[in-house]
Amino acid sequence: MATQKFMGKGQLINRLAAQVGSKELAIKLLKKRGHLTEGGNLTTEGKARNNMTAEERAKDRASKATGEPKGNFSYNPVTNRTKKLNKKY
Repeated sequence: MATQKFMGKGQLINRLAAQVGSKELAIKLLKKRGHLTEGGNLTTEGKARNNMTAEERAKDRASKATGEPKGNFSYNPVTNRTKKLNKKY
């Protein structure tokens, strides 16, 4: 993924469309995930995701996948991926 467009809040559909190459496919995926209703409106979860930046969504995904706090991850905007921080105490 090489797009740097649509990184801010309120750009969930446009960000995913840029990633997958089609707005129609993005809408289909968001409906399948439960972020959009069949009528195309954002669900409560969709509104929450839409109110996040790309970085916040990436850290949220990593946190949910690992069970670790979101603060334990750094974000790379070029790849839209997170990396676990090496925290030493």
